This record gives sequence, structure tokens and C-alpha cells, in this order.
Amino acid sequence: MTVVALMGATSLFAQTDIVAVFQQGLGNAKTGNYGEAIAQFQEVIDASWDIEEPDANQQKAIAGSKKFVVTCYNKLGVAAFNAKNYDEAINNFSEAANLAEMYEDIAAMNKNRSYVGQMYQAKGADAFNSEDYATAIEVFSKGYQADPRNTEMALNLAESYFKSNMYQEGMKICTKISQLNAEKYAEAIATAQSKMDMYTNNEVAKLQMANDYDGIIAMAEQLDDAAMAAKITMQAYYGKKDFNKMIELAPAALETQVTDEGRSDINYLLGVAYNEKEMFEQAIAAMQNVTAGNNVANAQAVISALTQSAQ
Repeated sequence: MTVVALMGATSLFAQTDIVAVFQQGLGNAKTGNYGEAIAQFQEVIDASWDIEEPDANQQKAIAGSKKFVVTCYNKLGVAAFNAKNYDEAINNFSEAANLAEMYEDIAAMNKNRSYVGQMYQAKGADAFNSEDYATAIEVFSKGYQADPRNTEMALNLAESYFKSNMYQEGMKICTKISQLNAEKYAEAIATAQSKMDMYTNNEVAKLQMANDYDGIIAMAEQLDDAAMAAKITMQAYYGKKDFNKMIELAPAALETQVTDEGRSDINYLLGVAYNEKEMFEQAIAAMQNVTAGNNVANAQAVISALTQSAQ
């Protein structure tokens, strides 16, 4: 009898008080009493499970509670951020994002996930600026997981990896940045590409000084950027003076390239390989395809020299 009575009371509450509790939650939310408002909105949501056919007012209370409980967690996150309590802000924004996902509010979910990323970015800034890259990696990695489109933080994460001699990890982040929408993220993509070029050149230079061309090839095999990997591999085989391998790899290497400069670089290396093998007609043909990038003048010089020799 007691159990039945309690169940009846719960059902009666759901039917008669759900709208009133929602209104109380709104009142607390308006005055900034977000903790109490959250409890009241959650009470409405919990009680809604006992209502088989909610009337119009109850439906509004339920829907409103799901919306405003997310808003209240967001407000708590903002307050914590303003107080520079980043951990508390992260917890509140994360809860807002999780609830928004549960209630299928995709816009609110994305917004709060973005805020989570921003909190991690702010939290990791001191470590990054003081060159404590181990801590920066730990913090930025969590933020990047929450919001991979926060490119400023992603670039800082990549830089932290590079500065920690974690080349492959930094390259993975930069490659993912380079795959974002080219129009929307043009500046970040350019910066990521610049980092990839610089740190790759540094890694290649270290291995070249040790005459470790096989190490360069192994490094290239681990890269997610197929175009860069192909070019590095071609350069490594040039260092090994394996011109036949360069000629063999060139067609596939050209297919990986997505820019005129990239295709020109491969054609230049191919022309060099043909020239070394004294296959001068093929060398000239390859060099004629060098139309962009840093090797255009060199290619023209080779063409001119080979043409004069043939005469």
C-alpha cells in the first residue's frame, strides 16, 4: 500500500506541479541562481517520464527545462571562466554540451564544445608561453579532442610536439589542420603547412648529416601527408644515388601532389635522375614540367645546358 501510495504521489506531482516547478526554475535562472534553477529543471525532466500524455503547458515546461538546463550550465561555465577557474568552467561547459547532445540541440552542443576547447586553450597558455611543453601537450590534447576546429590551439599543440622532439605527432596535427575547409581556415592551413615544411626540413637535415637516408625513407613512411612523404622519399633516394628508384617512384609521386609547386618539385627530381643517367631527352622533358616553386630557374638552366650540349 505504501509503494502504491508513493507512486500515486509521484504521478500526481507530475500532473499538477510540473509547470509550477518550471516557472520557479525560470525565476531562479533570471536572478542568476543557476544551481537552484538546474535542480528545478532537472526535477521537471525527471518527472516527465511519469506523464504518458502531457498537455500543451506540460510539453512547454519539459521542452523549456531541457533548453534552460543547458543554458544554466553554460552560464556557470562563463562565471567560472571569468574567475579564471578553468577546471570548473570545463566541467560546466562539458555538462552543457553533453546535455545538449542528449536533447538533440546540435547548435548548443557545438557551441559548448567550442567553449570547452577555449578553456583548455586558456589553461594551457601559461605552460606553452613558459616553454613547459609537456604540460602544454597534456592540456591542449584534451582541448583539441573537445574542439578540433580550434585551430589556434591545434597549432600550439603541434608546436608543443615539435619542440618536444615529437615530430610525427606534430605532423599528424598539422596534417589534420591542412584538411580543414580551405576557404574558412586558409590562414591556419598556411601556418600548418609552414610548420610542416620547416620541421620536416629540420628532421631531414639531421638524418642527412648522419647519411641516414634509409632513416629518411622510414620517416616518410609514417607521414599522413602523402604528397610530402613522396617528395621526401624521392629526395632520400637521390641522396642514395639510386636514380633508377627515383624514376620508378616518380609517376606515383606525381599522383600524390595537389599543387603545381608539388608537381614541379617531383618533376625536377625526376629530371635530375634522368640527367644523372645521361637520359638527356627524358631529363629535358621532365624539366620542362617544372613551372612553379623554387626550382624553376634551376630547371631552365639544366634545359639550356642540355640543349646546348646536344647541338
